[in-house]
Amino acid sequence: MGALLAVLLACAAIVSTAHRADAQSRGGTAADAEPGRGPAEASHRRPAVRMARATWDTGWFQAEIYRRLIHRLGYEVDGPHTMPNGEFYEAVGAGEVDLWVNGWFPLHDDLLADAPGARRVGNQLANGALNGYFASADAAAAADIDSLDDLRDPSLAALFDHDGDGRAELLGCDLGWACGDVIDEHLRRLSLEGTVEQVRGDYTALMAAAEEQQRAGLPVLFYAWTPNWTVGALVPGERVIWLEVPPVGGAADAAAGLIGGLRGCAHDPCATGWAANDIAAVANQGFLKRNPAIATLLELVEIPLGDILEQNSLMHRGVSHPVDIAEQAELWIERNQVRVAQWLTAADADAVPFDPGEATEQPVGQLRAVVRVLSPFVTYDNGVFDGFEVQIAELVADELGADIEFYAVSTIAKQIDDVRRGNADFALGGLEVTSENEAVADMSHSVLDSGLGIMLPADARSGVFSRIGVFLRAIGRSDLPWLLAVFAISVLLAAHVVWLLERRRNKDFRVPYARGVWDSFYWSVVTMSTVGYGDKVARRTAGKVFALLWITFGTLLFASFTASIASALAVDELRSDVVHLDDLRGQRVLTLPHTVAYTHVTSRGLSPVTVGTVEQAAHLLDEGEADAFVYDALVLRHYEAHQGQGRVTTSSATFAEVHEAFLFDTERAGLRNRVNGVLLDLMESGAYGRVYDRWFGDLD
Repeated sequence: MGALLAVLLACAAIVSTAHRADAQSRGGTAADAEPGRGPAEASHRRPAVRMARATWDTGWFQAEIYRRLIHRLGYEVDGPHTMPNGEFYEAVGAGEVDLWVNGWFPLHDDLLADAPGARRVGNQLANGALNGYFASADAAAAADIDSLDDLRDPSLAALFDHDGDGRAELLGCDLGWACGDVIDEHLRRLSLEGTVEQVRGDYTALMAAAEEQQRAGLPVLFYAWTPNWTVGALVPGERVIWLEVPPVGGAADAAAGLIGGLRGCAHDPCATGWAANDIAAVANQGFLKRNPAIATLLELVEIPLGDILEQNSLMHRGVSHPVDIAEQAELWIERNQVRVAQWLTAADADAVPFDPGEATEQPVGQLRAVVRVLSPFVTYDNGVFDGFEVQIAELVADELGADIEFYAVSTIAKQIDDVRRGNADFALGGLEVTSENEAVADMSHSVLDSGLGIMLPADARSGVFSRIGVFLRAIGRSDLPWLLAVFAISVLLAAHVVWLLERRRNKDFRVPYARGVWDSFYWSVVTMSTVGYGDKVARRTAGKVFALLWITFGTLLFASFTASIASALAVDELRSDVVHLDDLRGQRVLTLPHTVAYTHVTSRGLSPVTVGTVEQAAHLLDEGEADAFVYDALVLRHYEAHQGQGRVTTSSATFAEVHEAFLFDTERAGLRNRVNGVLLDLMESGAYGRVYDRWFGDLD
């Protein structure tokens, strides 16, 4: 019996030792557990998920929601890292990346077919992703255009010909996007190549151009999809119409392109020429097999089209910083917490640990700068980028012996993402040195030092009440209140002195105290001001001597009093455009989010309304929907001198400090240091000053 017990104890010791060794080989002992986790939880640590997302920032909101949900299942998430379509499908098929949630089907069918190791999972948005062609509603109605095929007529196509080559310009897709190939195929099958050309390039810049053309009253023709901010700004049925596409394939192709209930289309259902797409997750098959919890989650999650469009609209209005997108995703999860809890509960299964391996960094090609159009820092006209920061960047590139290429995006979030994933070497376009930007990237030396200014409607000071306000402010900002006090005390003292000297032998002052002092007060004022009506005069020698002294002193006092009023009013008139932040209390104040202006305004106890662009702010001022706009003073003065002439006025005074800089990835310290050195050289050589004078010389 004793021998048997000894054998059992020995076996237990061997098993215990093996178990500890195995635990150490898989991630350490219980003592190595993460803070807040017990030994049991530490032994079930889930692996990091290598997540990607698409290059279009209108899909990043959905990606952020999924990232947070996966994290709540107990996984760490590496990313999401932005990848082009083809690159992602190749990587996910090979197991180099685990998943993304930005698949479009059937648009991505061919890409998925070429990635045998990947599969589509679930339906984030079923039949809600639409594609199609749009034209200005007014131009289309006037010319009776409701189909893309109508543009076979050269006279109708000429309505959308803005470069004079005889063909309508259809603003299309980025190079490398599958939609661009479909557009070319539509034009070929409809025999439209002689009258319509697809303009391919930076989609963000193309759509910004379309919106600007529409605002200027020019006919526009473009391709767009939903969910996307474009159809929120150029609303079908209001500003644009859907252009139908005659069937270019068989019966199945025609049926796939018929979409019912589309506002702004001539027929219902509308022949869009594009099948309605599902937006769905795509993941590596081996990853899904090893992680059934995530596989179940991907099958269950659905995000309504309306929620996506609402978030995209916020991004277009400037609420587009990575911090904003994260907050919007968390808010969506909170609003849908019942459904989210059901998804997480259904998916909560143990995952099998695996080593995801090292993610490879994409090589950087030529020197590229991702810009955000913000005049005068970055401008875009006739396909050419210009502006103060663009010219500085070109000088920097010349000094480095490199060619430089610029391309545009519409949001700061996209700029930061492109820089961090290596698609761009650095970013520029009014990027301020703030704690939020420094938290996610590295900033160069200051490219431009400025301050904050205030923009007002041009007629803000033309009314009677505004002039009264100017007068009151003049009094408040001068020494006038103190002079008034000295004036009043001096006149009162003089009144008492002359009454005491004259009251016994001068009938003009021989009255009781209350009446006498009042008459004496009257005498003091008219004598000091040299008006001297003569109805009351000093008759005694002492009284006359005092009257002479009072006339001399009073004249000086009255002159100082009137000079103070004149000076205060003159100074305020010369600086009538100066408005301090304290004067904006109770007013409707605008500013841009995640800027020095926003931080400064809110720190003074004001509650500003945020807008996306200077143009939006100027429009709200024009319409009387806001009273003032606080932002970078140089930007405001440049806008006033050019686009805003006669519409707005800008304060000449500045306050607070604003520093604009180039933005780099934290891993590109070498490039950032070289750029910093060149910037200092440009400032010392005078080259920087010449560019500054070219853009801001007449604004200082």
